[in-house]
Amino acid sequence: MTPASFTARGWDRLRLRQSPHMRNLAAETEFTTSHFVQPLFFVDGLTAPDGRETIPGLGDDNTRCNERALVETVARDLDAGVRHFLLFAVPAEKRGTLDTSHVTRAVRAIKGAFGDRLCLWVDVCLCSSTTHGHCAVLDAKGGIALGPTLEALAAYAVAAADAGADGVSPSDMMDGRTAHLRAALDAAGHVRVPVMSYSTKFASKFYGPFRAAADSSPQHGDRAHYQIDVRARVDAIQSSVRCAEEGADLLMVKPGMTSIDLIRPIAEATGKLVGAYQVSGEYAGLRALAREGLVDVDAALVETWHVFRRAGAAYIITYGARRAAALGWPVR
Repeated sequence: MTPASFTARGWDRLRLRQSPHMRNLAAETEFTTSHFVQPLFFVDGLTAPDGRETIPGLGDDNTRCNERALVETVARDLDAGVRHFLLFAVPAEKRGTLDTSHVTRAVRAIKGAFGDRLCLWVDVCLCSSTTHGHCAVLDAKGGIALGPTLEALAAYAVAAADAGADGVSPSDMMDGRTAHLRAALDAAGHVRVPVMSYSTKFASKFYGPFRAAADSSPQHGDRAHYQIDVRARVDAIQSSVRCAEEGADLLMVKPGMTSIDLIRPIAEATGKLVGAYQVSGEYAGLRALAREGLVDVDAALVETWHVFRRAGAAYIITYGARRAAALGWPVR
C-alpha cells in the first residue's frame, strides 16, 4: 500500500494517536494541562535588551521573543505544565517573496532544545510576511491570487515540518487550503504531521493585540471577503465541514468566547474534535476588567475555560495556558 493511498484510509486516525502529547490532547474524559495550547511569538532579529517586547493588553508573561528569549520562555512553560505550543513566527522584514528561514530557525531552536518534551504547532499564514498585511498573495488588481497563495502556504507548512514541527495550523481562511497543505505534506513525506485548522474563523474585532504582536494588520481594506461574517451561522458550520472533508485532523472556532454556540454542532456535523481559541482581545478584555477592579482575572479565566469545555471544546488555545497548573489543573 502506498503512502498516498494509506493517507485517505488510516493516517487521519493515526496522526492523533502517535505520541503521548497527541493522545492527551485528544482525551475526552479528562481536563488537564494537556488540553491547553500556549501561543508563542518569535520575532526574527529582535534586539530588545532582554530579548523580549511586551504585547499590549496581554500581560508581562506574553511577549514577543528573539531566539534566546523564546527558548527561555518555553523552558519556564514546560516547568509550569504546558505541553502544547502554537508558534507565530514574524520575519525581520517584510519581503515581496516568501521566506521561511525565520520559522525554520524558531522551530529548530525549540525542538532542538526540548525535543519530544512538547508538541509544537506552527501557525501557517502569510499576513506577517506580506507588505500589505493580508493573508494571501494579491494580484495586480489587489484581489486574492488563490493559486500562488496556496503554493506559498504549502511551502510554509512543509518548511515547518521539515524543521521538526509536530503539527501545522493554517489560519489564512483561503478556499481549499487544507487539502492543498495535506497533499503537500504527504508528498514531502510528512504523512504523520497533523493539521489543526482554523476551520471557523470570523472577521472579528477581537484580534487587536495579536495583530500588534504578529505585525499583521492589513494595510488596506479588511479581511471580510475571506474570513466569516459573524452573522453567518450556516457558513460557519459549513466552513468546518469543508476543512474536515479536506483532511483536517483537528478543527477550531475563533474567537472562542463568541463562538460557544458552534462548537458542538461542528463536532456533530464532522465527527472531529473541535477546539476553541480564546483570542487576544478576549484575553486582554478580562485583564482590562481586572485592572479596573471589576473581576478577579484568575477566577474569570477558570470560568471561561470550564464554559469552553462544557460547550464541547476538545482543547483550548489561550494566552493563559501557562497559568493553568497554578489555577488547579492537573499536569499531564
